[in-house]
Amino acid sequence: FFSTACLMTGPLHIWSERGPNTSIPLRDQYSLALQESGEPAHWCVVAYWEEKTRVGRLYSVQEPSLDIFYDLPQGNGFCLGQLCSDNKSQLVQMVRAKIGYGIQLTREPDGVWVYNRSCYPIFIKSATLDNPDSRTLLVHKVFPGFSIKAFDYDKACSLQRPNDHEFTQQPRTGFTVQISFVKGWGQCYTRQFISSCPCWLEVIFNTR
Repeated sequence: FFSTACLMTGPLHIWSERGPNTSIPLRDQYSLALQESGEPAHWCVVAYWEEKTRVGRLYSVQEPSLDIFYDLPQGNGFCLGQLCSDNKSQLVQMVRAKIGYGIQLTREPDGVWVYNRSCYPIFIKSATLDNPDSRTLLVHKVFPGFSIKAFDYDKACSLQRPNDHEFTQQPRTGFTVQISFVKGWGQCYTRQFISSCPCWLEVIFNTR
């Protein structure tokens, strides 16, 4: 019931900041999540951020699809509204209220699709959405009711960018996709870095 659309909104600057509540680097936390005994391998883990602060723990995903939304009972999955946050920013509060039904991540044979179930645009940065010869990654805008293949496993495995800082900072066990709700970032926006966005997600894929 969704169709595909994306708009490239400009080059992305490298983001390397971490929130003050993350004493363990995210890549190491991801590796630990994959090593939990007695559980099937996760195909991705999700972190929720408000500006520069990560809120809550990593959410590991084993089912073929995951709904990420704000308030119950708007779905079954990762409910952002249940996470404890001390952020008092009016902008963060406003964007939280607009997340609504949020997004759905679906793992399909050709890759991972992101479906925008909310009433507002989302913005996505992914290595596999761009030309492999591009020097910078673009931010893609996805309107309500539309979808985009945010991650391609075959393409991810073939990517080799030894001189690209963004890629050397990725976890060794996978690639990362960043998704911002409502507010975009990059050259065409006042926010140059995703860490300036009010509410956003970091999705780390296991490519093993």
